Amino acid sequence: MTELVKVGFEEEDVHRPTDTLQGPIVVGQVLSLVKEPQTNGKTINWCQVRVVPEGQEQTLTGDGIDPSGVQGIICGAHNFVEGDKVVVTLPGAVLPGNFHISARKTYGHLSAGMIASVRELGIGEDHDGILVLSRIGLDPEIGTDAMELLGLYDQAAEINVTPDRGYAFSIRGVAREYAHATGTTFTDPASRVTAPAELSGGYGVKINDDAPIYGKPGCDRFVARTVRGVDATKPTPPWMVSRLRLAGIRSISLPVDISNYVMLELGQPTHCYDQDTLSGDIVVRRALAGEKITTLDGKERTLDAEDLLITDVSGPIGIAGVMGGAATEVGDSTSTVLVEAAHFDEVSIARSRRRHKLPSEASKRFERGVDWHVAGIAAQRVVDLLVELAGGTADQAGTDVGTAPDSVSIELPEAFAAARIGIDFTEEQIVTSLQDLGAAVEKNDGGWTVTAPSWRNDLETKEDLSEEIARLVGYDKIPATLPVAPPGRGLTRVQQQRRRLIQALADAGLTEVLSYPFVSKAANDTFGVAEQGADRTAVKLANPISEEQGFLRTSILPGLIEVAKRNHSRGFRDLALFESGLVFLPGGTVGTASIPPLGAKPSDEVLDGLYDGVPDQPFHLAAVLTGHDSPAAAGHTPRPWDWADALDLARIAGDVLGVEVLASQGSHQAFHPGRAARLSLRNGDVVGYAGELHPKLLAASDMPARSVALELNADALFDAAPDVIVARHISTFPVATQDVALVVPAEVPADDVLAALREGAGELLEDVALFDVYAGKGIEDGKKSLAFGLRFRANDRTLTADEASAAREGAVALAAERFGAVQR
Repeated sequence: MTELVKVGFEEEDVHRPTDTLQGPIVVGQVLSLVKEPQTNGKTINWCQVRVVPEGQEQTLTGDGIDPSGVQGIICGAHNFVEGDKVVVTLPGAVLPGNFHISARKTYGHLSAGMIASVRELGIGEDHDGILVLSRIGLDPEIGTDAMELLGLYDQAAEINVTPDRGYAFSIRGVAREYAHATGTTFTDPASRVTAPAELSGGYGVKINDDAPIYGKPGCDRFVARTVRGVDATKPTPPWMVSRLRLAGIRSISLPVDISNYVMLELGQPTHCYDQDTLSGDIVVRRALAGEKITTLDGKERTLDAEDLLITDVSGPIGIAGVMGGAATEVGDSTSTVLVEAAHFDEVSIARSRRRHKLPSEASKRFERGVDWHVAGIAAQRVVDLLVELAGGTADQAGTDVGTAPDSVSIELPEAFAAARIGIDFTEEQIVTSLQDLGAAVEKNDGGWTVTAPSWRNDLETKEDLSEEIARLVGYDKIPATLPVAPPGRGLTRVQQQRRRLIQALADAGLTEVLSYPFVSKAANDTFGVAEQGADRTAVKLANPISEEQGFLRTSILPGLIEVAKRNHSRGFRDLALFESGLVFLPGGTVGTASIPPLGAKPSDEVLDGLYDGVPDQPFHLAAVLTGHDSPAAAGHTPRPWDWADALDLARIAGDVLGVEVLASQGSHQAFHPGRAARLSLRNGDVVGYAGELHPKLLAASDMPARSVALELNADALFDAAPDVIVARHISTFPVATQDVALVVPAEVPADDVLAALREGAGELLEDVALFDVYAGKGIEDGKKSLAFGLRFRANDRTLTADEASAAREGAVALAAERFGAVQR
């Protein structure tokens, strides 16, 4: 079956009964049967079974096979008598379960073989008694190979069928694909069935769909045929039972087996009703709200108004295309069978199947699409088999109502397939491939007009046709060459910025993690706004995984803290974690008043309305640091993470994007009251917070004290970043360094003083940094001393001491003017 791989059907498995069942297994006739009661209360049968026709020699050899052709066999079953023909497994045979048959002494006799049940042969579950061949309609010659008689040499390949190829759920469809793959001639099994061109005068059927889905009727064809005088108790022929079994369908009764067999053969599901149980005409309609039906599986189901039903005067007798009702089921007493072969809408059947959680072989095919034109042929095939195998007589009258769908015509430009696939297909390859599919192909000025075959409802566009041409010509013919990317099609500016930002934190030694975006209301209240009690809005989930996490996050930190907490509880004490992702900040109306209908593309205005209802989703970056910056070692004392490390990460984020991130004293309810920094841009926009997490929050989360965190609105940094980051000029002239210590009021932020020094020093200042803060002896109460290091450099000369001192004095003067700073 590797040939089917060429046309896109992956082989899953090959089913061979002979993998677990080996001969010699033959037909035998019971010559004598002696019942022998045992001390354990059982009664066994000591049987003499002929396995070779009388007067012929036994040609089989082996330990335990009697040359006379008569085997002595012990059997514990009692459902057979002398003269019955049975299946005999001779010594040397192997049954499923690796059960080897050999001659062995038991109950005082040498038993050389076994009379088998269907379960022992692996062809059914019945283990109540011996398989008596006359009861399944067989009277073979003694010594016949029972494995051949029962179809046990048959094999079946299991293939994976993609959802768009419903036609391949049949021998008809797979045979067509096999012909494509091998180049052999395909004979359509439907062509071998002679069905009437027209039907009339049959059982009354009405199609009344007053609520079609997307305007498409749930049923557009219904064929009904009647067969009278059926003997429903007749056994199903072994060849049919074998083929159904290999297809994964168990034998139920002859009419049902015929219906299933035709479905496998032609791909058209059919259904058999006991016509004598029907009341009045059949009506195909939508369900009434609250209607009920008991389906063939014995379960009562409450129907939905969208369900398509088969009904009569008594009410629902089947869920169309899914499963029939128990009230009209064919049984042993059935003598008149009404055969249904209908065509149902894919969407309608798929919704009913999902709604009732009722997968069936029929629904599997209908929801993928069935050939409209094969319904009459399938009904005729079922009728023919009922007449042949069940002894029935078919009515000449019949019913065929409905309207054929319009055929699908597709314009295929001459060069389109070649341009799309990358192969210069010849005209012969294109036309032959499409005709092999069953399509009608007509030449026109710019290419071809292609009419798709009725069994290929997946062919709707020229792209579909191009893919079919490539499939049938051969995927192996497609050259393995990489396309040349058009210029200017790399990563977008924001994509590049995201990658630089994430890589920078990873390079700094942090580990990236992912957490769920679902959080509790309390977490959003704590992290979503800086001030406790401030207005906060969040998106509530309609169907959350957990009611405790019923909101979308407005901050990344809650999930990140949970990851840190979980790792900490498992013994990982020194953590440096970061996460990037979207947060959800609703503003105004979220969502829309109505959902656009399915099956049609919404207009631009409707799409704009949908997008307007989507909450703002900025991209955030957050980090959590706990424990120490490195593991302890001999001669090395690790340093605990502190608030300065969180600020450094914010500065790293700004540096890789070319944005200056300013830190100032801030307050946030999730952070320590005195060890939190507000992060902002030059224009004053706040982009995040960094510092120690609040002690109460850490205690409630069983997190280490003094754990620090950072969260930034990365999208705000991206917007503020320049398109091109220009590297700073490196001067070859020496630097002049001067320090200054300023005494200022204790409430003055050091960063404000640093900004004044930078502004007052002028263009010669290269860098300024705070390196000491002191308050105590020698400093007036309510004051503090701030020590700054200033670096001066010119790009065109070596600075003199006087120039550096003058710049320093200018810086000190501005600080004195703004904050009353006094040099120490």
